[in-house]
Amino acid sequence: MREAIAAGAERVQVREKDLPGRPLLALVRSVLAEAEGSRTTVFVNDRVDVALAAAAQGAHLGRAGLPVETARRMSGEDFVIGASTHSLEEAIDAQERGADYLFVGPIFPTPSKAAFGEPLGIPRLESILRRIRIPVYAIGGITPERLQPLRGLPLTGVAMISAFVRARSVKELVQRVRVGD
Repeated sequence: MREAIAAGAERVQVREKDLPGRPLLALVRSVLAEAEGSRTTVFVNDRVDVALAAAAQGAHLGRAGLPVETARRMSGEDFVIGASTHSLEEAIDAQERGADYLFVGPIFPTPSKAAFGEPLGIPRLESILRRIRIPVYAIGGITPERLQPLRGLPLTGVAMISAFVRARSVKELVQRVRVGD
């Protein structure tokens, strides 16, 4: 994450699903310290309690995580809550329940999102974007080589895991994936 922050990533998500609360809190605090003074905001995957305890900017809720409205009651209105969605119906539901932004996907084939069914593809992503009023990030199989069809869509950005893990240069990857550029 240090490299992504130094490269100017707008947002990083601490996503350590198997880490217990105390070590996760220490990790999030170290990421927040690394991000201090940068433009990077830090979010915690599924653990609203840890995000609040660490004073992170927000939490991202997966489908099996807390309901958005429960997380909102715990955190208050100023805390940013994101939600993962895999269909138009899920996106509308998360928006109506108070999510501040959505991850929508998978857009392209990827082994990590195979459990969510066939990729949505660009046409279904476009239909979701027409109906959603909050920021949307595309996720699932996103690579620099697959960015071209996403350019020009009203996306807030893209989210990726595998591309960061495989990147020879995180700085170069961050520069290449800026959807709005």
